[in-house]
Amino acid sequence: MGGREGERAGTAPGNARGQALALRTRLLAAMLAPLIGIAVLLGLAGATLIADVVRRTNDRVLGGALGAIAETVQVERGEVTMDLPAAAFGMLENSERDNVYYRIAVGDRLLTGYADLSAPRPADLALDTPRFRYASYNDQPIRIAEVRRSLPRIAQPVVVQVAETLDGRHALQRKLLIALLVGEILLVGVAMLLIRPALAWSLKPLSRLRGAVAARDTRATPDLSPLDTGPLPIELMPLAQAFDHLLARLDAATAGMRRFTADASHQMRTPLAVLKLQVTLARRGEPTALGEIADAADRLEHLVKQLLALARAEETGSSPPFERVDLREVAIAVINRRIAQAIETGVEVHLDAPKALAIASHRTLLFEILSNLLDNAIRYNRRGGQVSIVAEGSGEGAVVIVADDGPGLPEGDLARLGQRFTRLSTSRDSEGSGLGFAIVRSAAERLGATMTVENSRPGLRVTLVLPGSKATPPPV
Repeated sequence: MGGREGERAGTAPGNARGQALALRTRLLAAMLAPLIGIAVLLGLAGATLIADVVRRTNDRVLGGALGAIAETVQVERGEVTMDLPAAAFGMLENSERDNVYYRIAVGDRLLTGYADLSAPRPADLALDTPRFRYASYNDQPIRIAEVRRSLPRIAQPVVVQVAETLDGRHALQRKLLIALLVGEILLVGVAMLLIRPALAWSLKPLSRLRGAVAARDTRATPDLSPLDTGPLPIELMPLAQAFDHLLARLDAATAGMRRFTADASHQMRTPLAVLKLQVTLARRGEPTALGEIADAADRLEHLVKQLLALARAEETGSSPPFERVDLREVAIAVINRRIAQAIETGVEVHLDAPKALAIASHRTLLFEILSNLLDNAIRYNRRGGQVSIVAEGSGEGAVVIVADDGPGLPEGDLARLGQRFTRLSTSRDSEGSGLGFAIVRSAAERLGATMTVENSRPGLRVTLVLPGSKATPPPV
């Protein structure tokens, strides 16, 4: 059931994920691709080396035959004579039965051999230094070895040439290339056979990690404790740590949700019970019931607003996007919201904030912070008291101070300030939900601000230090 739901979720619009290659296949391809590339390069280099070795080896044999024939060329009684040794031609015999040609000439006069064999210019040959070149004879490619000699009492140079067809060379080169190709294919094949089990062994920790994650899906209640995967390679440790961190955040969010729900239901039970009671009394004709119903509805509305504000302040995820916020404008908006409350309780509110004091912050959270601080300062002040809001720039950020001249707090209550639904000893006779400072602390943390609370004797003083770069002044 869980697997089918996961498949449907994975293919939902906006969350579709294309199927990528398996990790084993990707690693195998990543290993084999360079190996095959190197094999191709080695094959090309080997083919070049084989061609050069075959050429050098056969040229050495062809040069030996040329030297044996050239040594027999002599001068007798003023005439050039020679005796072709059978051993010289025997050196050139091979299984491919290559044709062998020769030519011996004195100047332009042919002494013996094949007259139509490609003849060089004597001036192009170094004396007694063999030269090798390719040519064509009877529509066949041949390799020619030739040398120029100078004989005593012979004015013209003697040119000796020996040539052979290339079938034997080509056959030997093919055999060596096939052997090289077979060797490389065997090398790559053996590498593939060895790499696959090596990959399976290397990926075992990943399979163990996947199994540990998948095992959590089979349990009835979510298990958000850290994964038990055993020792992991260093490459997988960041993944496991990130997953454990995610589980910890989910655990904290889930616990916070459960705690929030329990606290909210507990706090809402009392005003709802009072509301039901007064409705019953109103039905019986009790004259004061309607007033009590209105008061209970107001308290319930205030509690719901506070709960919603706390939920907004404690939203999980990344920090809210900052914007240019004018602190003076926000403070005036907060005072306008609370002015009726201040007039009703006889408390004066003073604002000391320069114009054009703008910082990079989040207006909604900042408004909630100041609104709750001003609400507490008015609610727990004495009749005829005063509340001051001071805002000033500080370095790259700003400092906001909300102070009153009420009774303040005992030292024991200062430590408990900010705990949810906590009613302090000085607030027993005042209406409230115990969420004001909890909202302030949570919103301040999301803004990266620091808050300090201290008794100023008389009254309570709350200092809020807001970070962030100074924004440009608002237009006049």
